[in-house]
Amino acid sequence: MTKPATPRQARSPFARTLPALAVAAVMAGCSLTPTYERPAAPVAADWPAPAPAAPASATRSASELPWADFVGDASLRELIRLALVNNRDLRVAVLNIEQARATWQIRRADQFPTVNLGATGAVQPKTDGSGTNSAYTAGLSFTSWELDLFGRVASLKDAALAQYLASEESRRAVQASLIAAVANTWLNLQTNDELLAITQSTLKTREDSLRLTRLRLDNGASSALDVRQAESLTAGALAALQQQQRLRAQDLNALTLLVGQPLPPSLLVPAPAPAPTADGRSAGPPQARPAPSGGSDVHKVTSVGAIFTEVPAGLPSDLLTRRPDIRQAEQQLIAANANIGAARAAFFPRITLTAAYGTASTGLTNLFENGFWGGTLAGQVLQPIFDAGRNEANLASSQAGRDIAVAQYEKAIQTAFREVADALAGRATLGAQLAAQQAQVDAETDRFRLADLRYRNGVSSYLEVLDSQRSLFLLQQALAQVRLAYWQNQVTLYKVLGGGAAVPPA
Repeated sequence: MTKPATPRQARSPFARTLPALAVAAVMAGCSLTPTYERPAAPVAADWPAPAPAAPASATRSASELPWADFVGDASLRELIRLALVNNRDLRVAVLNIEQARATWQIRRADQFPTVNLGATGAVQPKTDGSGTNSAYTAGLSFTSWELDLFGRVASLKDAALAQYLASEESRRAVQASLIAAVANTWLNLQTNDELLAITQSTLKTREDSLRLTRLRLDNGASSALDVRQAESLTAGALAALQQQQRLRAQDLNALTLLVGQPLPPSLLVPAPAPAPTADGRSAGPPQARPAPSGGSDVHKVTSVGAIFTEVPAGLPSDLLTRRPDIRQAEQQLIAANANIGAARAAFFPRITLTAAYGTASTGLTNLFENGFWGGTLAGQVLQPIFDAGRNEANLASSQAGRDIAVAQYEKAIQTAFREVADALAGRATLGAQLAAQQAQVDAETDRFRLADLRYRNGVSSYLEVLDSQRSLFLLQQALAQVRLAYWQNQVTLYKVLGGGAAVPPA
């Protein structure tokens, strides 16, 4: 404590000096951070091929279309809702936001002095042994408050803020990926349910053919070769059935992990997947064609209602504001740019202040009533002279980090451009491919019916029946896979255009 003084005499100079220094520190602060300029997008101004026109009803972009409006199936909507509540990856992303926000708040607090209330007391014997000396103090103090004249603390705060905003965008990207993953896994489950039904129907047909062939062998109307061929096809169908059952179980396990809880049985009822026509539109209510006489069921499905809503593609430049992963990469670039400012400021003097104001007394009871009031103010200036190249290396590291962030930002844009271009190519071709595949299944179904009829009437050999039966089974499987690719492409297009990233209001 300083020399004794009256409260008015001690308080006035200190009360005037400290605020003046604080104002000067704020006013004198400058930034050595390079001016941020968004790098030019290293992609073409338009897509590689003209984007197929979306239906006239598709007036909202993917980023403006809430996922609940994009998904038309009620069961899938409920599964996505459960996943957004229970998925652990999304929880981690939310907690990362909280951690980044706290880090930013710490950096922001560094710009202000930390004021502490302290009290001390000491009792020690006098040197002549005649008694004791007592000393008590109480007051406010702050230590080592840096006057940010060159923007070092502000740059670190700006970098932490950008990282916090990047974590927000990361959470949006995780949410969009989660919605797409749930939708794609659900589509896989629907397709495997369809393939399982096809395989069960095919197995039943082949078992019936095997019994018929054995009966004809017993009556001398068939050969042992026909029986062996029928047995081979039956065993193949049985193996395919086991495979489909395994794939369906794996789909359920994957969906359970994504949803984050056991799946409600009511949401797992297999539903026929609608199949669009060549132009991407539908042609009628879900219907399954009846099986031909003596043949396997053909799961041809068309629908008026689509599972997902069509979205327009827009322009490549729109991705800069729609895609959360691109916005995340840009915030990380801003953070790297701010780190350069902090590294540059390290070359300049660092000024810190320490101050205290309070009362002192030799007696505890009269500490605040009759104590001596006073204050101290001390400053320290540190100018780097020799650090063995540490500051230069730190600046070089920060500049290299900024260059890395630029490359990562440009790579994020290029990746987004490629993903959208691939999805648009799928939308332009998968509808026509699906229609052609359906026509091929129709033709092979009729061929199987005729071959079976000819064989039953003794006009052709059983080899023709076996060949058409084998081809029909393979084509039915291929049709289900193309249908899956079509709908999954719709999900992918919605995601890569920035859909599903909007966080609903709390």
